[in-house]
Parts: sequence; C-alpha cells; structure tokens
Amino acid sequence: MAKHEELPVPVFSSLEPVYGGGSQLEEAELRFDRLKSKFVEVFGQDPDVFARSPGRVNLIGEHIDYEGYSVLPMAIRQDTIVAIRRHGAGESPKLLRIANVNDKYTMCTYPADPEQEVDLKNHKWGHYFICGYKGYYEFAKLKGVDVGVPVGLDVLIDGTVPTGSGLSSSAAFVCASTIAIMATFDVSFPKKEIAQLTCECERHIGTQSGGMDQAISVMAKSGFAELIDFNPIRATDVQLPAGGSLVIAHSLAESQKAVTAATNYNNRVVECRLAAIVLAIKLRMKPQQAIAEVKTLSDVEELCVSFASDHHGSSDPVIAVKEFLKEEPYTAEEIEKIIEESLPSVFSNSPTSLDVLKAAKHFKLFQRASHVYSEARRVHSFRDTVLSDLSEEEMLTKLGDLMNDSHYSCSILYECSCPELEELVKICRDNGAFGARLTGAGWGGCAVALVKESIVPQFILNLKDQFYRSRIEKGVINNSDLGLYVFASKPSSGAAVFKF
Repeated sequence: MAKHEELPVPVFSSLEPVYGGGSQLEEAELRFDRLKSKFVEVFGQDPDVFARSPGRVNLIGEHIDYEGYSVLPMAIRQDTIVAIRRHGAGESPKLLRIANVNDKYTMCTYPADPEQEVDLKNHKWGHYFICGYKGYYEFAKLKGVDVGVPVGLDVLIDGTVPTGSGLSSSAAFVCASTIAIMATFDVSFPKKEIAQLTCECERHIGTQSGGMDQAISVMAKSGFAELIDFNPIRATDVQLPAGGSLVIAHSLAESQKAVTAATNYNNRVVECRLAAIVLAIKLRMKPQQAIAEVKTLSDVEELCVSFASDHHGSSDPVIAVKEFLKEEPYTAEEIEKIIEESLPSVFSNSPTSLDVLKAAKHFKLFQRASHVYSEARRVHSFRDTVLSDLSEEEMLTKLGDLMNDSHYSCSILYECSCPELEELVKICRDNGAFGARLTGAGWGGCAVALVKESIVPQFILNLKDQFYRSRIEKGVINNSDLGLYVFASKPSSGAAVFKF
C-alpha cells in the first residue's frame, strides 16, 4: 500500500469524512451552504469545487524546520475553505477575483498572469492566494503538465483559523488555494509534493518558511499528531496519551510574521545560517567552502558531534557551540573577519536576507544555535516518551517537562516570546498544566498547554478568569468571541477537496 504522503489529496462528495458527525457536521454544512450562496451572490454562478486545509498547533520543535530538523505538530479543526470557479477560455476580462466571506477583507483583483510579481511593499490579504497560483504554475511546468493559456478565476475564501495566532492561518490559506486551483484544473499530485510546493510558494510573500506548516496542513490524519521529517518530506503518526488534552490559548498579541520578517522571523533564519558557517570554519572547513556548502545548522551537526565525541565523549552538538561561539552578540564586522567575506555578498541572492542585514545591529549566534540543537533533541525525546512503557501519568509529566524546556529555550535563547505569552504560559502552569509553551513563530500568537483531560473545562474557566477577563473589560475582545481564543483540540484531519 502507498505511504500516506505518496497519496493524492482525497476528493469527497460529502462532508462527513472530514467533519465527522453531530454538531461539528451541522456547523460545517451551514458554512458550506453560506459559502455557496455568497459565491453566487458575488460572482453570479456556482463554484466548480471546494478545497479545505486546516491550521495547526506545533506541540514541540519550534524554529527548527527551516534548519532541516524534524518537528511534531497536529492539525486543528479550524480551517480555510476555498470555493473556486474557472472561467471559460472565451470569458473576459482575464482576472483573478478573490473575495472573502468576512467583510473586513475587501475583494482583491489581479491579472490572470502566473508570471506576475507579488508586491511585497504593498501587503494585501489576496497575496496569499497569488502565492498558491504562482506555485501551481511553476510546479505544473516543472512536471510537464500542459497548463494551457491562463484563464480568469473567481475565488471566495472562508477561514476560521485566527490570523496572527501562530496557528498557521497563512499556510492553511496558501495550501487550500493551491489545492483548489489544482482541483479546478483537474490536476492531482502526491501530498508530499504539494507540501513541498506550498512551502516554496509561500516564499513569494517574503517569509523563509521551513515547511512544517504546509506539511501538517496537507498530510494530517485525524486522531494523530505527526512527526514531520524533511529532505524528503515524510510524516509518521504519533498517538498522544488518551488521558491528556491540548488546550490552545491566544495571547491576543498578534504575530505579523510577514510584516515584521526582517527583524524577527527572517532575522533568526539569517542568524542560524551565520552560526552554521562560523561553526564550520572553526571546525576546520575552509571559509569559501563553508559559505558555498553550509546552509543550515543541520549541515554542520556531524562536525559538531565529532568534536563533542573526540574531546568530551558526548554526542551533544551544543558542546561545540559552547566551545566555538561566544555568548556576546557578534557585530557584522566580527563575522566578516571570521568568514573572510562581506555579509551582503554571502546573501546576495536573497532579497529578504539583505533586508535582515540592513535592519540588524548584531547577531546572537551562540543563543540561536544552542536553541536549534537542543530543540531538535527534544522533538525525538517527545516521540520516544510517547512510545515508551511509562504509566500515563509519568508520560504526561515527562511530555510536559519537555514542553516547558522548549518554552524556556524559545523565550531565553531564541527570544521569540513576548510579555503576553509569558503571562499566559505562567497562568497555564499555575492551573495544573503538565507543560505549556508558545507555539508557532512566536512574538505573539498562541500558547499550547498539555492538560489532564478530566480538568479541561475547569482549566479553560480559570484561563478566562485569570487572563481574558481583564482584556474583555478593556474591550480588547468580546466575551461572545472567547471560544475563538481559547479551546481544547484533538488532532484533526488534513487537506481535502469537495465536489458536490
């Protein structure tokens, strides 16, 4: 039988396989009915097809996917649905019209041109659809698919993944868009190829994504978290202990990943690359070779482990980090002296990295490398713990400890937390969570807490009282919307196409 990631995205003629039964199914039926009615109202015709892709919560393994390391996310029930209609070849004008059921997002119109550049200086919500549109055409061309002459598309979006939450609303949007475009053109590729393609095409919007968000959104299975490996992309089912539940809580600080990329997300990508190059040189690689060959910290892990083994009888790469990288921040000049090259020339083919260099005052190489190597180990410890013969209580305690260690590393070494997340994580732990940590890129967004199933209702009430009440009183959010900001979640299913 074909491996899960080798299969195409499933096509269903009813909602049950994805949304289950009971009230969740009723809610989904209402959404799809509303979406179809709104589509007819806006565009005057029925959609050809619908595609959906879920958001995700990362349980452990933060900021390491773009360094080539495995991560451990699960899909959540919140998703983005894309309704789409392909115009006939004779219809004009040849436009992509992208509307949203949420009136906050006004219609975006683009030419039906796969070669168009995304205007990064003028950030519009419709750009995420254009990422998928460009990605589809690039990939189809690569695969030798005859895409024909570009035609217009009518598109309507309905998303329930909160934006800026660290739950991958952008990946859900890009994945659902790409899959909808494929479905309307009757083209299908294996899930792992779609995961790779959607990861690459989100870079059109200026974030140097590592691929976790797209991989889990496309490949998730109901009831399982997934250990996602890269190069090549693979997903391995991870069954979480039945007595534990995951509660996701929004800090109400919005994480604008694409807008703040130069100082936050992409800055860390650059710091990791520089840390890897400096480590390679300190471990006897020639500077020119290091610059040409070393892209991520995983590329130099073997050298670091060899050093740790030879000098300390250990397999921990952090030993080499402590030996060769100083804790104080490096200036650009200090790094250039070590690598014998100017930083702009190292990153000359990456405009987003050049933006980082313009904004950066210094580079914290020791801290970033220490986080990546230690976090990569925690991911495998998490999976090993789930597979162990510990009692459920011991297992939940150990998993919670790993989540707490991960948060400490994200907060202190990677500096991707914020005061609201720190407060929220502390409240989660004070109210009986086995562990709690920021999830997603950080700098806002959500925390995830591992909680005993039996205390979930009381735990959520306590969070409402101790974290959200003061914010409701200040008018930051409405009491009636609280269910969008704090909820328990079980692992949900991945992307799907619906043809009714």
